[in-house]
Amino acid sequence: MKEYHIGVDMHKQSSQIGVIDGKGRKVENNRISNDPVQLRDYFSSFPKGTPVTLEATTGYEWMCDLLTEMDFQVLLANPRKVRLIAEATIKTDTIDAWTLAQLERTNFLPTAYLPPEEIRATRELLRHRLKLVCFRKGLKNRIHATLTKRGVLFYPVKDLFGKAGREFLASLDLPAVYRTEVDSYLALIDHINTFITQRERDIKKQVKENNPDAQLLLTIPGISYFSALLLAAEIGTIARFANVRKLVSYAGLTSTLRESCDVTHQGHLKKDSNKYIRWILIEAVTAAIRFDPKLYAFYRKILARKGKLKARVAVAHKMLVSIYFMLKNHSSYQPSKLGKTFVRVSPLRLSGRH
Repeated sequence: MKEYHIGVDMHKQSSQIGVIDGKGRKVENNRISNDPVQLRDYFSSFPKGTPVTLEATTGYEWMCDLLTEMDFQVLLANPRKVRLIAEATIKTDTIDAWTLAQLERTNFLPTAYLPPEEIRATRELLRHRLKLVCFRKGLKNRIHATLTKRGVLFYPVKDLFGKAGREFLASLDLPAVYRTEVDSYLALIDHINTFITQRERDIKKQVKENNPDAQLLLTIPGISYFSALLLAAEIGTIARFANVRKLVSYAGLTSTLRESCDVTHQGHLKKDSNKYIRWILIEAVTAAIRFDPKLYAFYRKILARKGKLKARVAVAHKMLVSIYFMLKNHSSYQPSKLGKTFVRVSPLRLSGRH
């Protein structure tokens, strides 16, 4: 049976598909519409098990599912690292497709994690809830902006959108156009709140019924159902990280480091990392240091030397190290071991910014 290697440069409406043989010789390169029927027809001419490489770009999931269903070996390429390896003067879709195939054939392909369908579904649930919260925040900001236009700069209530705040908004004497604007935003906020509540119920149910890792993470102070499920979904299986340093780097809770001869430059926190893990852990620091005396003592120590932001990043780093060993050993949170687990990795370089 002839050996093939296939690279797919995927776009929204169509994909450029490059095929090479086992010796790296170009076989064909075609642009195919992203129609499942046409794609099935095209790929059915190749042997099952043939490696097919796609870049981890927006919308890759459905094609990965289609090819996996057809029994192809699906690989996901890291777009940023592929560009660094295969930088070329002439860059076209045709060349990109062949490049993906060649990198895979020669074992130089920088792969990205391809989550299974259940993890992708969980991530979608969590990100939907995040988007809804962002929409609600935008509407609240519009109400504040409208009140500013009318000179309402000071509120007699702490929460403008709580019960007392709603009563205050209703009592304001606003011109008709501004009253309609405020009332419409409030109605939209109420509508979005119903969807957020439902999403939060779904998240809580999934943690309780289907996610043992998230249940372990719930034992960490400052970690809610949403935070626990987000961490579990973004980390995936802990076995894919060879050591704790890999997980910390993946989350971007370590700074970049460049060395040349005797010169060492410590940069900012890594940009090409999982922003969701980094964000949720830094957010959780506020509650974590309130409930865990050891974390609070560590936070105060870094705060005195480096300031608030770097202290929060350091605590988030410490929490993630603990999470690694919790998931690896299937154990609940143990504050007494925090100090020991933290020193197993190189100390966090605190020169960069969050």
